[in-house]
Amino acid sequence: MTPTTSATPANPAYDSAFLRAARGESVPHTPVWFMRQAGRSLPEYLKVREGIGMLESCMDADLITEITLQPVRRYGVDAAIFFSDIVLPLKAVGVDLDIKPGVGPVVAKPVRTLADVEAIPDLAPEHLPFITQAVQNLVAELGTTPLIGFAGAPFTVASYLVEGGPSREYAKTKAMMFGAPEVWDALMQKIAQISAGFLEVQVAAGASAVQLFDSWAGAVNRDDYVSFVQPYSARVLAQIGETGVPRIHFGVNSGELLDLMGDAGADVVGVDWRVKFEDGIKRIGPDRGVQGNLDNTLVFAPDEVMFARAAEVIEAGKAAKGHIFNLGHGVIPSTNPDQLAKLTDFVHAYPRG
Repeated sequence: MTPTTSATPANPAYDSAFLRAARGESVPHTPVWFMRQAGRSLPEYLKVREGIGMLESCMDADLITEITLQPVRRYGVDAAIFFSDIVLPLKAVGVDLDIKPGVGPVVAKPVRTLADVEAIPDLAPEHLPFITQAVQNLVAELGTTPLIGFAGAPFTVASYLVEGGPSREYAKTKAMMFGAPEVWDALMQKIAQISAGFLEVQVAAGASAVQLFDSWAGAVNRDDYVSFVQPYSARVLAQIGETGVPRIHFGVNSGELLDLMGDAGADVVGVDWRVKFEDGIKRIGPDRGVQGNLDNTLVFAPDEVMFARAAEVIEAGKAAKGHIFNLGHGVIPSTNPDQLAKLTDFVHAYPRG
């Protein structure tokens, strides 16, 4: 596959601070965006979502466009993150699931057997016309601000399919992983195809970078990650790597896995708030950029505390090949948007020297 225009200088966002940092180039200021900035805490988001379910929102091109643009308008962040959900591609191919308020994704018939896996269709672009339309709308509106494409990583998506919903122990997931490796492999291969295809549709429509989000990667140890998780994330990242766009890989509670997540094929590795940023940068190594990692609860602290801790993150980030400032996990729904605006301004104004 030849690189898309989103990965070349013809892309209006090519020289943005965000994409320059993702490529490890010099930047005029430390770029910043916030995971889950599209939605969650914004009153304008809550207003447009009134009476509309999450998955329904994620399948409406006009609504996706509006929600994705809201934080860019309000904060002036350096990138937009595509508004979607990690289970949306499963819904698009016909898996019977819903996102229940206060619970999360719930699957009507959890995956248990090879037959269950085989019943899940492969993803094709024709499943996602609303995604293509939304990305095209966004790229036209964003101009020199890059759009980050988004997908869930195979392990996290598999955990929802196997558990039937959110889990704290991942007992059913690990039971399949250890006890039925042939089913596990088939399921992970299936989801890798779906996740990669979902990202390819976004990049083909104009997304300038992607983030593969592995929410629950921290549920496994290093050896099991190498055996049962990394190969499938690597497949997704390799496939999207053929487009030439920068690839960000992030996992929650993944401090022990940072180098391995980079080895899976990421250009930038996200570091969650549990890891001292200096340590995370050393674990990731000198050949990749880093993203992170302010504790997302610090926006509830006094401004001087939030700014002091943000300064520590920025200073630490200077040791990396490239640094994209972010929270160490997503925006908390009760966050005051004014604090994120102040934080964005602080990061932009912080001296590069």
